[in-house]
Amino acid sequence: MDKKIKTTLTVLVSIIVAGGLMLLVAKSLGGNFVEKTISVVKRANYLWISLAACFGLGAYLLRAIRWNLLLEPMGYKIHNSNALWTLSFGYFLNLGIPRMGEIGRATALQTVENVPFSKSFGTIVTERVIDLLFMLLFLLLAFIFNYSSLLSAISISISSNDKPIEINYTILYIIGFTTLLLFSLILILRKKLLQLSVVNKIISLLKGILTGLISIVKVKQKLKFTLLTIGIWVCYFFASYLIVFALPETSFIPIQTGFYLLAIGSLGMILPASGGIGAYHGAMMIGFSALFLSLDKSASEGKDIGYSYAILSHSLQMVIMIVMGLFSIVMLARNKKTKQ
Repeated sequence: MDKKIKTTLTVLVSIIVAGGLMLLVAKSLGGNFVEKTISVVKRANYLWISLAACFGLGAYLLRAIRWNLLLEPMGYKIHNSNALWTLSFGYFLNLGIPRMGEIGRATALQTVENVPFSKSFGTIVTERVIDLLFMLLFLLLAFIFNYSSLLSAISISISSNDKPIEINYTILYIIGFTTLLLFSLILILRKKLLQLSVVNKIISLLKGILTGLISIVKVKQKLKFTLLTIGIWVCYFFASYLIVFALPETSFIPIQTGFYLLAIGSLGMILPASGGIGAYHGAMMIGFSALFLSLDKSASEGKDIGYSYAILSHSLQMVIMIVMGLFSIVMLARNKKTKQ
């Protein structure tokens, strides 16, 4: 298939998924979807949103500095400004084509800093592994501080109603047995499986991830790297949590529930929807429904408030991505000319 056609189809699928999810969100809210959106935007306290934006931008800057530390052991010392703009360019591309930003980011860095694509892309894989580990950490913290809400959210998402369901341990046993059976078959048929190109591609991908993870050991300034990583996720936490004070109906949420909000939002952004549109909103509606259920409140009320929170939080993320992305295009073009 032609590369341009494939790219166009990917963008269209991403937009269709986002549009479909947003239609489901609108349908679940009833006929007041537009009015509710306008009301939330008008009532919001933009001082708190501005403070959240500062933390969101802080995460960009800290990521750019940390990226430099990953490239340093390979003999590359890049400008932090170029790291910031290529990072912003990558996030901007992800709005149209999910996960295309990683490729665009490595390509842009090669253009302005002469860092080979393969080497910079390997460090991006490393970052993704670290992100996954920290997301799991926040899921653990969310479970510790809001275990009842998290279990309710999972139950609601798979049962399509506002009542938590009980865990069926028979199903868990079946899943465990099936996994063991598949693992045994893989061991028995491993020689034949290794002859398949798709299996070799998967193995190469896993090797790349492992190599990326091991490359962390080569970082010279380990303490600085660790502090920057913690700082990035602290920024994510407050960029997510401070939004609750922008609306009266969410201002009661305590700080420990911020782990829960960040975890639910991160899970919502996993779906291949353009910019997380619809997916993030739906995840927050489920998350707030579960939160309200755990507080002996109405799940329906929680769903509406979850949408209100999602509108402000997601819109802030989109504005930062678009503004920084547009700036990055200008700055990268200028830096490319300067280098030449």
